[in-house]
Amino acid sequence: MNNIYTAISLFSGAGGMDVGFKDAGVSIVWANELDKNASDTYEANHPEIILRRGDINESLHELHNYKGTDIIFGGPPCQGFSVAGKMDPDDERSKLIWTYLDVVKIIQPKAFVLENVKALGTLAKWKEVRDEFLKVANNLGYICYPIVLNSSDFGVPQKRERVFFIALKKDTFNYENIIQKINSHRKPSKSIRKTISHLGPAGTENNPLTCTSKITFASKPVMRKSPYAGMMFNGAGRPLNLDGVSNTLPASMGGNKTPIIDEEFLFNPNANNWILNYHKDLVEGNIQPRFGEAPSRLRRLTINEAALIQSFPENYIFRGSKSSIYRQIGNAVPCLLAEVVAKAVIKELDEI
Repeated sequence: MNNIYTAISLFSGAGGMDVGFKDAGVSIVWANELDKNASDTYEANHPEIILRRGDINESLHELHNYKGTDIIFGGPPCQGFSVAGKMDPDDERSKLIWTYLDVVKIIQPKAFVLENVKALGTLAKWKEVRDEFLKVANNLGYICYPIVLNSSDFGVPQKRERVFFIALKKDTFNYENIIQKINSHRKPSKSIRKTISHLGPAGTENNPLTCTSKITFASKPVMRKSPYAGMMFNGAGRPLNLDGVSNTLPASMGGNKTPIIDEEFLFNPNANNWILNYHKDLVEGNIQPRFGEAPSRLRRLTINEAALIQSFPENYIFRGSKSSIYRQIGNAVPCLLAEVVAKAVIKELDEI
């Protein structure tokens, strides 16, 4: 990297994307976040950055002072586009991608990066929205590409697919260039076991027990080929494959949607894999589904573990209630993935 680039962070949340951009060498000068607890978290970890709390529309006038900042990045709330939600184009949160472009129009950065759910980048349902976004970006002077990335391809122990709309002002910018730069950072992810086991058992000093939602057996389990899919337990929280990577951590964690850990197997790889064996016995018809509470060796993912799976630094400070912190973590862009995208954009700017 030959230059220090400045950036504005929009819809900053707890600051996961900001960690990645800072680690890539970007100097963030201004940020905005609506949620109080996420704002408290952001300020606790990024005290040097000017953070404007509240609706971004109320701060647009101030952004004229930052015209010419090099990069804008951020992930507008995605519930309106998410297949896990109502997929409502009239959802107020769906309209924030246009507010994002309002900021681009004011600042006129060299580049911008907008992150959102995969559906916005791929589903036919959102083709008109996608095309209009690219058209508006083009009218503002940018070449923009929607690129779907899976965080597990870049060292994050989580299968999390998201679309990144990456745009630069220069005509020399093309899809092959940016893809090549992103792919140069591909690397295997650590397993869940290697990511979290050093924290110690849930309930100890470095790993407080933060979710006490009971784990109970489903009387009519929904079976899948994998023991880590389907629904063998009540609620949407599924067991994690300790020797693999996690599925996408949802913002709805904190109760019975929180993923499940086999603690005995976590700290002793030679122990029996209880989840695997229970699944096998059910599939083969060796046993009937159990009733009541699951064995005590099964418990919910903690906040500290969830943060590491999202690739937050281990010393990252979170503010708010437990449910709010789980939500902040689930809503975040994995820090390592954000860093990869930032490095690719920086390299492209350097070459230009």
